[in-house]
Amino acid sequence: MRVFRPLLQVLLAAAVCTKAGKAIVSRQFVEMTRTRIEGLLAAFPKLMNTGKQHTFVETDSVRYVYQPLEKLYMVLITTKNSNILEDLETLRLFSRVIPEYCRVLEESEISEHCFDLIFAFDEIVALGYRENVNLAQIRTFTEMDSHEEKVNRTGPDGEREAKAEMRRKAKELQQARRDAERSGKKVPAFGGFGNVSSVSSGSLITDTIVEPEKPKITPSAVRSSGPSRALKLGAKGKEVDNFVDQLKSEGETIISTSGKRGSDVSKVLPPPVNMESVHLRVEEKISLACGRDGGLQNMEVLGMVTLRVTDEKNGRIRLIINNNDNKGLQLQTHPNVDKKLFTAESVIGLKNPEKSFPLNNDVGVLKWRLQTTDESLIPLTINCWPSESGSGCDVNIEYELQEENLELNDVVICIPVPSGVGAPVIGDLDGEYKHDSRRNLLEWCLPVIDANNKTGSLEFSIAGQPNDFFPINVSFVSKRSYCDIQVTKVSHVDGDSSVRFSTETSFVVDKYVIE
Repeated sequence: MRVFRPLLQVLLAAAVCTKAGKAIVSRQFVEMTRTRIEGLLAAFPKLMNTGKQHTFVETDSVRYVYQPLEKLYMVLITTKNSNILEDLETLRLFSRVIPEYCRVLEESEISEHCFDLIFAFDEIVALGYRENVNLAQIRTFTEMDSHEEKVNRTGPDGEREAKAEMRRKAKELQQARRDAERSGKKVPAFGGFGNVSSVSSGSLITDTIVEPEKPKITPSAVRSSGPSRALKLGAKGKEVDNFVDQLKSEGETIISTSGKRGSDVSKVLPPPVNMESVHLRVEEKISLACGRDGGLQNMEVLGMVTLRVTDEKNGRIRLIINNNDNKGLQLQTHPNVDKKLFTAESVIGLKNPEKSFPLNNDVGVLKWRLQTTDESLIPLTINCWPSESGSGCDVNIEYELQEENLELNDVVICIPVPSGVGAPVIGDLDGEYKHDSRRNLLEWCLPVIDANNKTGSLEFSIAGQPNDFFPINVSFVSKRSYCDIQVTKVSHVDGDSSVRFSTETSFVVDKYVIE
């Protein structure tokens, strides 16, 4: 149902002007000439009584609602019969928007970001009336872009390369089918790994563990957000992106501050340069939520061993697993893996030893899951202590590595800070920091946290309240697994001779938040 507002306009214009009444940027929400708005703003300083402090002044025709911004004024020009309380609330929102785009409140900075401010003003007011939006929504709306625009900017190169890679992959699959037909094997079988319909819908694993090889795309190309066919470990019937697609790149590392999916959070370790014909990936991701006053609300670690064979002579192999877990994992093998053999000897092999693992496909053969509320299992603890002072808050934050066998790289501890109050004053600091005034974040960056660097602290002061510094988000990557499950040997089914193999291990963050 469309709601029609009355014809009477409430908010006529919003402007940032100097104390002399010179307009720096102005947005009119009704039909007004430039001469008219300049005349209204030029008359504004003359109406102010220097001996008193007010938030508005009036003439016979309009009302000025204003707020000082150091050497400038944020001014709203409204009709006299508008609701002054709503006008003051709208004025506060306008005043908070300006520091989002301008580092300093000076005329040159305002002029440089004038279009950003105008776009933000349009999100606040439409047709003279205040929209029901907050600062976070304004930031989201103004920064929103389109996939089509990015594709047009980057050109068709990425799309052509992706199509070429898809054609190459299709030819490989066709050749594999022809080879299977010549050898008299059943075409769609591939040990049951390569066909979605080959797994019974009533089994514990309801969709394929195999993830098709993704097209290689140039760094400037934008990855489609379409659904992936990879299996989310520990969940049933849900599909998620693979670990290697967990970083959203938009020119800088985007760290979520609202507890969103960690696919926008964690970096991913690059694959090894020298890959053998038998290559194994041991991948883990962690999702964790802690209370700011202590207590682990939930922690879940999901892991998987993925096998890739590129040489046909190494298709009939077995994997010897070394499981040093003492945390109480839940292990599960693929339905086509011999469970009795794995339970008795910690060896992964196909139920039918005459069959081979599929070639040039990523095959998930073993997965595990750990879910706990035991605080002693937290790999990296974060303690934040904001204390109110006369000028705002003094914040002390520290970390401690509890799993000393881990080595965490590229650690970023992301702390929210209040907007419009300037940069924090840094005291003691281990590592480095970066203040992102646009996103109102203080990023505490630590290249490595390990047994030799297991604790550290950061102190800073800034205007605000204790609640302003939560939730804290953490991201890191590691080349060591949390649950200590590794493949120690690969051997042929016949003869038990060893097979050369390469391994890459990654432990990344899906979500790591202190609320």
